[in-house]
Amino acid sequence: MSDLNHSKIIKDFPTLDLKVNNHRLVYLDNGATTQRPLQVINAMRSYAEGSHGNPHRGAHFLSTKATEEYELAKEAVRNFINAKSTEEIIFTKNATESLNLIANSYGMENVHKENEIVLLISEHHSNILPWQRVARVKEAVLKYMYVDDQGRLPLEEIERKISDKTRIVAMAHMSNVLGTIFPVKEIIDYAHSKGALVVIDGAQSTPHIKVDVKELDADFFVFSAHKLMGPMGIGVLYGKKDLLESMPPFLLGGDMIEYVYEQEATFAPLPFKFEAGTQNVDGAVGLRAAIEYINKIGIENITAYERILTGYALEKLLSIPYIRIQGPKIAEDKGGLISFTIDDVHPHDTASILDTYGIATRAGHHCAQPLMRYLDIPATSRASFYIYNTKDDVDQLLEGIKNVRKWLGYGS
Repeated sequence: MSDLNHSKIIKDFPTLDLKVNNHRLVYLDNGATTQRPLQVINAMRSYAEGSHGNPHRGAHFLSTKATEEYELAKEAVRNFINAKSTEEIIFTKNATESLNLIANSYGMENVHKENEIVLLISEHHSNILPWQRVARVKEAVLKYMYVDDQGRLPLEEIERKISDKTRIVAMAHMSNVLGTIFPVKEIIDYAHSKGALVVIDGAQSTPHIKVDVKELDADFFVFSAHKLMGPMGIGVLYGKKDLLESMPPFLLGGDMIEYVYEQEATFAPLPFKFEAGTQNVDGAVGLRAAIEYINKIGIENITAYERILTGYALEKLLSIPYIRIQGPKIAEDKGGLISFTIDDVHPHDTASILDTYGIATRAGHHCAQPLMRYLDIPATSRASFYIYNTKDDVDQLLEGIKNVRKWLGYGS
């Protein structure tokens, strides 16, 4: 990674200069949300100061500028995930809204009694609850694929659960708890051979590894801006054009219509059919700036750097006898996050004590309660990395973990 000017990258993130309880901030909660570089902050400020208007609704200068900025963001996303057209890119509030849109607009129309919906046991609640509703309303069968003791998905589990009755397979590209990067291309190919469509939740994967929706042959793919150094409040739904064209709109209102009469209406073409109301142009500008920042560093460089950092952290944590790691224990099998528990210490206590030393981690069930029950644990602590983290951050985490033990009277 000698081509990365890592010290310069860190300087792009003003939040990392913070002191927490007189300690240097070590931000290891990137799986929840990432920090924003100055390039994103400045792009959004520049838009607010000189280009802010309501897009698609006016002929005046600011409305035109806002429309241009919005469409430039669409093209940036299209190129980033290698979609065929911006018609296949829908802006939403976040990945959760994207998944709800798919479930309500596609699922409710195309899943019928005794059809099957297949999920992974490790799914985030946002990719479980919408499908529970579809299954309940449509009297379909909801099935789960289960991971092995290393957090991997066995081939036989895929073949056993995805059948000719399966209509939808919905799963994360990368688990937000286990860190496992699942073989989604192989799963998509197998599901397609059975006549099923596949919805991929890319919230955790897209910031860290190269995503090519054409190569994956994904039917739907979703992610959020705030997990890839962009702002909160904007997400992306990619869908194959023919599928999106066949789906009814999810939200109704302004800007998504063609003509409205007293008793009926016709809808605008893609992607506008799914973008009712005034859109989050500020967010779109920030998302585009974040993508440009990632492209400048190189997504492959991010992947390689995080793999080194994760491998370093795994080696150190695995050497501690009272640490239990959930998911793959080899960096090549996972993304840049590690979920762990400390013997005889509740993860919430771990997070609170680490915070006193300026170390920001996550604790809880991580919106994955079915997985926690399957693993027979109530919660985990989670350290998740990004391009601005360092081995010094990992070392500070390890020292903090020793202090957790001391605080609770177990020694170091």
